[in-house]
Amino acid sequence: MLTVARLVEEVGPGCEPLADGFLREPVSAWSSLAFVVAGVVVVVLARRRRRAGRAAAGDPAGGGVVEPPSAAYAALVAGIGFGSVVQHGPNPVWADLAHDLPLLATLLLIAADAVADLTGRARSWWWWVVPTLAIAPVVHLWPTAGDLTQGGAAVVAVVVSLVRAWRRPPLRPPILWTLALLATGGAVEILSSPGWPLCDPSTRWWFGHAVWHAVVAAALTVLAGALGYRTAPSPA
Repeated sequence: MLTVARLVEEVGPGCEPLADGFLREPVSAWSSLAFVVAGVVVVVLARRRRRAGRAAAGDPAGGGVVEPPSAAYAALVAGIGFGSVVQHGPNPVWADLAHDLPLLATLLLIAADAVADLTGRARSWWWWVVPTLAIAPVVHLWPTAGDLTQGGAAVVAVVVSLVRAWRRPPLRPPILWTLALLATGGAVEILSSPGWPLCDPSTRWWFGHAVWHAVVAAALTVLAGALGYRTAPSPA
């Protein structure tokens, strides 16, 4: 039987012992599917909001909100899950691309949507697609620089989302709940990393990185309620 010291030498960055076989970090790989579930939920909730919006179209008290298609956001959220399975599973040479690009694209889409709302413009696909493609070689060839770029995109997304919450009171609940969930998940992720108090490779009931997956997936689902928000033109 492996000792705890031996286990610590063979853990991944999420403090999960590395296993032989296709899934190197089985719990983290399976928990990544929370993002796929989140993508499906985003689509279902968006359809319900669109139906409700059409029903209230003639009601001045309906809020005048335009609900655009959510397929891109839902696909990116699900893509985060599939990329995470690749990284925590077989972890091929292109794992960083599979893992980081959907997350980077999601952050850029969130920032682009907030900027479009705040400036009164329609969100263009190239606002987030072109930067994602431009950064892809950096993610693949220089992973550390790619991580820093992704961190910068996260900061921008958070800042413009906070400005959006301040300028758009109806959007404060989903945005603030999203940030609260991300802060909670981030704390769990840090405290569960190797060398931190909640990291115990010998445990079979606590996997902080898996909790991080679930909490972030929930946060992205909640944020979907704010994305695409536009005030419809007032009737003449």
